[in-house]
Amino acid sequence: PPEGGDITTMEGLKSTMHLFEPKHFIFPFFAHALGTLVGAFVAAKIAAGKKMLMALLVGLFFLIGGTVNIAMLGGPMWFTALDIIVAYMPMGYLGYVLAKR
Repeated sequence: PPEGGDITTMEGLKSTMHLFEPKHFIFPFFAHALGTLVGAFVAAKIAAGKKMLMALLVGLFFLIGGTVNIAMLGGPMWFTALDIIVAYMPMGYLGYVLAKR
């Protein structure tokens, strides 16, 4: 975390968000993207039918969670856009594609 940044509580994180640099957003982005990818992959693998639907539902649930998180926490616009556009539905679809092989 940045110097003087309190990340132990949601309030502390919200109040010190302005101290965060782009490097501090790398791991949260990868956590969102890889969590969605793995969840969608597993859902598509174990689904008996409608594998793409199951994978995209996982992506949708992660998207809803990510949107709520951004609404509560805030953050820079570039991270919000990157997170919403790249980390959820595309990773859900990629999870389906990888599971289909």
